[in-house]
Amino acid sequence: MTPERFGERLLAWWDEHGRKDLPWQLNKSPYRVWVSEIMLQQTQVKTVIPFYQRFMARFPTVQALAEAPEDEVMHHWTGLGYYARARNLHKAAKIVSTDYQGDFPGTVEALQALPGIGRSTAGAIAAFTMGQSSAIMDGNVKRVLCRFLGIREWPGASHMQARLWELAERYTPKQRTGDYNQAMMDLGATLCTRSKPSCLLCPFNDSCIARLEDLTKSIPASKPKTDKPVKSTVMLMLQQQDGRVYLEKRPANGIWGGLYSFKEFEDLDAAQTWLDLKGYRYQLEPWACFRHTFSHYHLDIQPVLARLENDVTEVSEAESVWLQVVLNDIEIGLAAPVKKLLAQIEKTQ
Repeated sequence: MTPERFGERLLAWWDEHGRKDLPWQLNKSPYRVWVSEIMLQQTQVKTVIPFYQRFMARFPTVQALAEAPEDEVMHHWTGLGYYARARNLHKAAKIVSTDYQGDFPGTVEALQALPGIGRSTAGAIAAFTMGQSSAIMDGNVKRVLCRFLGIREWPGASHMQARLWELAERYTPKQRTGDYNQAMMDLGATLCTRSKPSCLLCPFNDSCIARLEDLTKSIPASKPKTDKPVKSTVMLMLQQQDGRVYLEKRPANGIWGGLYSFKEFEDLDAAQTWLDLKGYRYQLEPWACFRHTFSHYHLDIQPVLARLENDVTEVSEAESVWLQVVLNDIEIGLAAPVKKLLAQIEKTQ
């Protein structure tokens, strides 16, 4: 099937069955599409929708986002994960607001120069809001192309990324590019799903190599398995007699960058030594260890509650806060395990 015929058939399917009422498809603008594309990286649509709606209610324009404090941006991102996305979103908003007077640059190349905007996100903004003929490449597009063309290699390999981009550009039409890109994502999200694809309803069920050769379970190929390393940390939860707990802001680089967290130590002895050197009087209460998994390793967390018996003000030179544990009132970005532990503290108060 030629790329032209593929596009015609895909658009005919989308005109009848495609998703056209997602929040970012309404009142479409470069800003709204950009925020949605960043949120949708590594995150499913159903998860993104409520976060997107709250985010847009608080930051309705790129200027509003640019002027907001970073802590507030991180707070509204809490729960979405991959927090570098939020920091880059904030940085890019400032650049668009100051260098471009609030108007997004009009080329894919200029869009890619903004922090956190890669080739696919730039293509989506240009195609969906500027009428440009630019391809995209998300997980749905990769899956559809790999199955339709019978590509058996793992699509994440660097040489495969280049090949898939070449194919995406070849298949993307010059007309109705935005609709075509949305149709590719919709087909992958609703019919050509990772498991149990609805091949009988697919507009390409008579020409998809993966279906014809019964390869839908093995295409796209999974990433070659490697055992994730396991790291460990002790989270020291300092609590004043009045119930306030201590949180400090993490460095911008590294895990949970820019979010607030408890102090961390290599082991319990190191935490206790630090407390003793500080001259604190305290009672220690170790809690049950739990595991938090990142994309590239497991982190075993040993929480330890330190009930302080003397008043403490300055703990370290890091940017920090002492907070009463009322989760609904906390308006700073929190790492997911920290939020979990704060919820446990709140229950025991």
